[in-house]
Amino acid sequence: MKKLYLPQVTQSSATSLPYPDNYFDAVFTDPPYYDNVPYSYLSDFFYVWLKRSIGDLYPELFSTPLTPKSKEIVAYSNQEGGFEAGKKFFENMLKKSFQEIYRVLKPEGIATIVYTHKSTSGWETLINSLLDSGLVPTASWPIDTEMKSRLRAQESAALASSIYFVCRKMKRQEIGWYNKVKDEIKKHIYQKLERLWQEGVSGAGFFIAGIGSAIEIFGKYEKVMDYEGNIIRADKLLEFIREIVTDYAVRQILHNGIAGELSPLTRFYLLWRWTYGEAKVEFDEARKLAQSTGIDLAKEWNKGFIIKDKEFIKVLGPHERDLAELEDSNELIDVLHYVLLLWKEGNGEKMKKVLSDSGFGAKDTFYRVAQAVSETLSIESKEKKLLDGFLSGKERLITEIKKQRRLFE
Repeated sequence: MKKLYLPQVTQSSATSLPYPDNYFDAVFTDPPYYDNVPYSYLSDFFYVWLKRSIGDLYPELFSTPLTPKSKEIVAYSNQEGGFEAGKKFFENMLKKSFQEIYRVLKPEGIATIVYTHKSTSGWETLINSLLDSGLVPTASWPIDTEMKSRLRAQESAALASSIYFVCRKMKRQEIGWYNKVKDEIKKHIYQKLERLWQEGVSGAGFFIAGIGSAIEIFGKYEKVMDYEGNIIRADKLLEFIREIVTDYAVRQILHNGIAGELSPLTRFYLLWRWTYGEAKVEFDEARKLAQSTGIDLAKEWNKGFIIKDKEFIKVLGPHERDLAELEDSNELIDVLHYVLLLWKEGNGEKMKKVLSDSGFGAKDTFYRVAQAVSETLSIESKEKKLLDGFLSGKERLITEIKKQRRLFE
């Protein structure tokens, strides 16, 4: 007769698990996502009703008027110090939780950690906590876990993917020298990005997957140092990753060949549409994306197509801009927006003149950027409809512009 093993469910703090050392073969955890969700406050709604209905059956679980919040591992603070205090609390407590996982795992045991966050600060915290725990990340994969039609995703840059980190309790190499580690990361990350691209991973999820791939290399070492003796932490690593992924993504979006011909502003616009679509994004995240393309966002916002709205940055499409402000610009994206508005008005002659005078009308680069932007947008997008309409007459337009230019040569 087979012996049945019933699961045991216990409630305890993730920073102090009631199990001996080297106890589990595997641990699976989905920790709180930094400051994404006020979990305990949302739980209060259900807590009060559960307390009324089953509180007498589990008095130890319903001993407080509302859910306990002082030990909740999130990056918003219930105490003095505000957000910075909450951020520090989150990092310290997350590190303790990961150290507990390390303690209760058997040697060579496996831990799977699920995480996602759209902000660099959230990822810095996760990476630092994970590396300080002793766990060694050996693999990472993005998995779509969120409904794209959910309310949270409407008009926001909310992520649809989570990263699943596979970690081992194993010995790490002592020191990695940053220059060599960067070369190792670059070689590894290009291979991973190639596979992810082929599998259809795109947008913000592509950047997040790049982070996971780099941690597989970075996490092999107890510490990573530069030749001056400085310890390299997550912020430096993320800056390097973003540069690699940005360069790779732009080349792939444009199907290679012309990425080097684009100005920083055009690269930024194209990458923004691919990463965030038409959503608004928090300023700090937008600044870091801009930095990776060579743009200083502090100097560019509220100029041209980059608009700051409170703590958010929005990138305007052609239908949100004025013809007058575009007339004298030689920037590719501005000329494209100008042409699209003229096409919308049916002003074909003026459109051909702008294309001819700017020199973009006969350049393949111009039309490839237009096509690439269109491919990043949803079918309902007003900008996509303008782009597709304009591009439908591309061949005839190029022929006419070339004829005009030959007449005046």
